[in-house]
Amino acid sequence: MTAKTSQPDRQDRRRKGDRGDRAPSEFSEATLSVDRVTRVVKGGRRMRFRAIVVVGNRKGKVGLGTGKASEVQAAVKKAVSAAKRAMIRIPLVNGSIPHFVERKFKAARIRILPAKPGTGIIAGGALRVILDHAGVKDVLSKRYGSRNKLVNAQATMLALAKLRFSGKMTDEEKKPAESDIEILEETQAAQITEISKEELNTKYTKTGDITGQE
Repeated sequence: MTAKTSQPDRQDRRRKGDRGDRAPSEFSEATLSVDRVTRVVKGGRRMRFRAIVVVGNRKGKVGLGTGKASEVQAAVKKAVSAAKRAMIRIPLVNGSIPHFVERKFKAARIRILPAKPGTGIIAGGALRVILDHAGVKDVLSKRYGSRNKLVNAQATMLALAKLRFSGKMTDEEKKPAESDIEILEETQAAQITEISKEELNTKYTKTGDITGQE
């Protein structure tokens, strides 16, 4: 004896094992980390899980979200929902970014530079995951300061939010920030520009940007 229902088609789907043809989502998800966090309350410590998730369509849209819950699965679900609500769109030019960008957030400093086709994603950690889900195929990057995944991910999102198409950039956006010059140390400048130490000293000692001393 089967249960009566006002929707016969629902009963047919249950019998056939078909719960409806759901279209596959255009967004891909990646979990950066799942950490156990505690909060001190009056009765003691309350333990929960914090998940950090990146969501993107690999076509210029990417989002970052965090979620906390008493179970890992619930925390990840909350993080995915938060990431989809906070998605941003970034400009892509031949699989790379249109211009140089740098952003400092808390103890992390992120630098991202455009690259030629075939270079690949020269990045690591949270920066690589976010760039991959954003659809960037060729890029150079460098991370300074904190190794915290959440802080680096937040700094990366803020840096990507500063990207503009070259034709729409204002004069202020084209000028390098003061912090760009401050962090150019000798080893970093030599790695980026690939010039010798003698040329480095001659070029930068006069301006005071780089001392040339070890």
